Amino acid sequence: MDVNNSHILDPVTGVILLLVFGALWISLGVWWGKKAKDSEGFMLAGRNVGLALGTATAMATWITSNTTMMAPVFALKQGVWGMLAYATASFGLFLFAPMAMRIHKLIPKGFTSGDFFRLRFGNTAWIIFLFISTLYSIAWLVTMAIAGGELVNALSGIDYTVGLTVILAVCIGYTLFGGLFAVIGTDYIQSVIILIGIVIIGAAVLTKTDIPEMAANLKTNQPALVSIFMPVALLAVFNNMFFGFGEVFHNNVWWSRVFAMRKSVAPKAYFLAGLLWFPIPIAAGFIALSAGTLDINIVHENMTGPLVASKIMGAGGGGGATIAGIIIFSVLFCSLASSIDSLLAATSDLLTRDCFEKMIRRGRKISDMTIRSAGKYAVVGTGLVAWLLALPRWPLQHALFLSGPLVASVIWPVIAGLYWKKANRNFIIAAMLIGSASGLIAYFKIGWFVASLISVAVSMLLTIAGRFFAPQAFDWNKLNAPD
Repeated sequence: MDVNNSHILDPVTGVILLLVFGALWISLGVWWGKKAKDSEGFMLAGRNVGLALGTATAMATWITSNTTMMAPVFALKQGVWGMLAYATASFGLFLFAPMAMRIHKLIPKGFTSGDFFRLRFGNTAWIIFLFISTLYSIAWLVTMAIAGGELVNALSGIDYTVGLTVILAVCIGYTLFGGLFAVIGTDYIQSVIILIGIVIIGAAVLTKTDIPEMAANLKTNQPALVSIFMPVALLAVFNNMFFGFGEVFHNNVWWSRVFAMRKSVAPKAYFLAGLLWFPIPIAAGFIALSAGTLDINIVHENMTGPLVASKIMGAGGGGGATIAGIIIFSVLFCSLASSIDSLLAATSDLLTRDCFEKMIRRGRKISDMTIRSAGKYAVVGTGLVAWLLALPRWPLQHALFLSGPLVASVIWPVIAGLYWKKANRNFIIAAMLIGSASGLIAYFKIGWFVASLISVAVSMLLTIAGRFFAPQAFDWNKLNAPD
């Protein structure tokens, strides 16, 4: 039972929803999986994804539990600036749009972001990059699993561990059967459900919340939340923006979609996805600001979004409350699944392509069946690790932002690798290592809100220094050479 006793769905309804969504996504995964005739089809969906599916999968993947559940936490703690801070993550999608075109041009037959780093900067930088990328992906996946357990518990009272286990198992199931075909296909349906649900929830919030009363309550009881001079919140805006850049620029979730989309589609898809995504964390954060007016006691910060939305939409009780709960459950479940499946697929590609094929079995011929089997084992293994790490029920903000300094340190190496012919690989290695270390020190000594800022600044200085003081020429054709 939820600690706040505020769930608006009974456990039976919660179980039914879990079973319905689980059966639907796994069935679609099996059906779409028939299109994956080989390992390349399994990993990259035939490299022929169009604009509608490309935009939907990018947007749905970025609408995570961290959007729908952590954006309210940001608003609860940093107020208006917290809402805007989370929305800056859309800038990563905007800037990745032209980078997607560059990636297609330089390495059109690539499989993973690891392929690029290995060919561009050598094995040492590649190994460091793989460590950072895999660690971040696991952290992101863990926050999804935590949010899944929180979602089910907050709305229906079903045990936290049961909720996270079922949601992870469902996503593992359809990703295992269908690969990226299943991920992109389900993302399209999930994005439609998310957008419809958010419109309904947003309309309910606007019609049932007394905004002047909410503003007055904040000014009286929590004036810092509406202050334009809240130092921590202002720092959080820029910290989160650079964290978002690092998340998108380096992660194989986004690179694999570039390789899966048609060349002319990728830039448009990422730009449109950014436009569609931008208002969602603002809307999610806005509802948290009404918690004080509605006299909601937030005992567990991860539950802020579901509890406030449930209170607003289910105010009348009875059947209306049940319908409200089903809508909220559906939106949040889809936002979770659309990110979990993408992370499972992209991380398993890194483990299969980079670790198994290029490290462990390098130089030896590997059958397509073996590669595909390795990919499936990687999906299951990644999901199991995430499940074990999610069991302690960490606060979402701490579980994710600890990886911020790591991914921020990769921003400039990625930019330099794509656009600078004379980037120095030794300085790139130093940029990632020293940038990560300085950011982590700042995280523990100062706070999460400056960690990514310090990391990206140190990494930038080292990357630029290498370019101008010890330039190394690179032949772009090496990226397109048979490997």
